[in-house]
Amino acid sequence: MTDISEWQGRVGTSWAREWRRTDRSFGALTELLLARAIERPFTAALDIGCGAGEMTAGLAEAEPSARVIGLDISQDLVAVARERVRDLSNAAIELGDASRWMPSEDFRPDLVLSRHGVMFFADPVAAFAHIRAQAQSGARLVFSCFRQRAENQWVAELAKALPESETAPPSSPEEPGPFAFGRSERVAPILEQAGWQDIAFQPVDYPMIAGAGADPVGDAMSYFLRIGPAARAMAELEEDARETALAKLEEVLRQHLDAGVVTLPAAAWIVSASAP
Repeated sequence: MTDISEWQGRVGTSWAREWRRTDRSFGALTELLLARAIERPFTAALDIGCGAGEMTAGLAEAEPSARVIGLDISQDLVAVARERVRDLSNAAIELGDASRWMPSEDFRPDLVLSRHGVMFFADPVAAFAHIRAQAQSGARLVFSCFRQRAENQWVAELAKALPESETAPPSSPEEPGPFAFGRSERVAPILEQAGWQDIAFQPVDYPMIAGAGADPVGDAMSYFLRIGPAARAMAELEEDARETALAKLEEVLRQHLDAGVVTLPAAAWIVSASAP
């Protein structure tokens, strides 16, 4: 489980340092998510969990007449995102928690977007209800999230490199974390109770790009040692166990090397809904 305090500290710092490779890993999904978001015009957009600002920038560039605000709880990621959108006069980045965020009087979003940024709310019903209350009537909600852990082959592949004791899933698969919204049967009632309607789920299977360049396996190794569940598990291993795990990780990643790129299979939802 990754909680808010970690995003405000160690995890957020790691993601801020690795934003280029993280954006790359989401590349195929980002294209589909942004296309869904901009398929209808909007005047004001809120990007929840904006991270390093890729989606915020994409929205601002796609609709120059609209105002776009990116929101994130990590000060380090906010700093990166602000630098990234500094030349976009219609985009701004704010530091804050979406479950408590209050817009200025002249900003009420008619589009709420998130790329994998909404699975960490301690009380998701209350959070989505609060977000809906800040949005315009008829506003669209579009977000992506991982499907269930078992459907994301990248998790199982990385687990092959680790001792079994380090790969056990959380006791509750629905606690806040990367896979908390894996089941549509759970997410739909959350959104309904929060007051959203017209809820729909689009399954997306995409290649998670982990390594490229002159040494794609080495690139993927260094990435997974800095980002994600394998990074935490590796860091906690004793030296001998870590050396063994590193050798296994290299072998696993080499098996997924094709045409100069290391990719691992990932599975997500693109979820859409609307405010009454």
